[in-house]
Amino acid sequence: MGLWHVNADTLAGSRFVLSPLAETFASLKVLHAGTASHPGERAWLETHLPGYRRHLAADPVTALLVRCGLGREWIADFLTPTPRDGETFEEGLDRVRAVSPDEARAHLTVSVRGPLPALLDRDDLPERAADLLTYVWTRTVLPSWDRRRHVLEADVVARTARLARDGWAAAVDTLRPGRTRWLGGNRLQVNLHEYPAREISGAQLVFVPVTPQTGWVSWEERDRYAVVYPCAGVLAGGPHRTVPTSLAALLGLARARVLVLLDSPLSTSQLVALTGQGLGSVGRHLRVLLDAGLVERRPAGRSVLYSRSAAGEVLVTTQHG
Repeated sequence: MGLWHVNADTLAGSRFVLSPLAETFASLKVLHAGTASHPGERAWLETHLPGYRRHLAADPVTALLVRCGLGREWIADFLTPTPRDGETFEEGLDRVRAVSPDEARAHLTVSVRGPLPALLDRDDLPERAADLLTYVWTRTVLPSWDRRRHVLEADVVARTARLARDGWAAAVDTLRPGRTRWLGGNRLQVNLHEYPAREISGAQLVFVPVTPQTGWVSWEERDRYAVVYPCAGVLAGGPHRTVPTSLAALLGLARARVLVLLDSPLSTSQLVALTGQGLGSVGRHLRVLLDAGLVERRPAGRSVLYSRSAAGEVLVTTQHG
């Protein structure tokens, strides 16, 4: 298994980071696989997969680059620069372009576990990779980035609450169940690959959520390490679950959206991140829904979680029907 040795100071200084480039690469992985893990992702694929395949069909070199770069066990490192806090998509992309051709070919050799096809013996591989990531970003991610960002922010809120309540071991174990685990003794399992353990104490460690159901690890030697993980549970499907027109007419669109989202317990902060509404607006909606008996609340550690009551469930279900 892949092990990182992490001392207490490094773990205590770790943080969650959002990365438009990581979100874009995760979306590229979904497009490459051509399979969806939930209905929302399936609808996204149906919209964007035909155009993506046409794009690659017109560019055989880039198509081969993708097939080789997304290896069965290892991703070519230059495709996944370690995310940095506050970095824009363009800033991350500049780091892909800055990779030397020799380094890109070396990374691809590792991902294919053997010699590269002759078609990839060229010096423009980093630029081609950057161009493809730009295509995926502008055509398939950017139009929904605000929604995705709210989902990612909500996931971070939920993880942070879990961390405060249950500690690092529980928080790490739920990042990629079955792959990431806190083993004790400063040992963090990051994947199931049999590679030599890495000592990362003293480096910066970041955890990076993405909305597609995928993940990977990346690093800049001795300085920065990242675990990229998929958003968990109901957050993976995104915030815009369908709000029935009749329910919106009855409650108002913003309030109806809050009620629809509460098919799973959420905190006020999570609802703010998911809906894009202000804290005061979400609070007012929750008060009205509580007074109407459509929502219930319960304490959870330092947070308060809201969920639909039986009456609220009946209302949403009948309006969807």
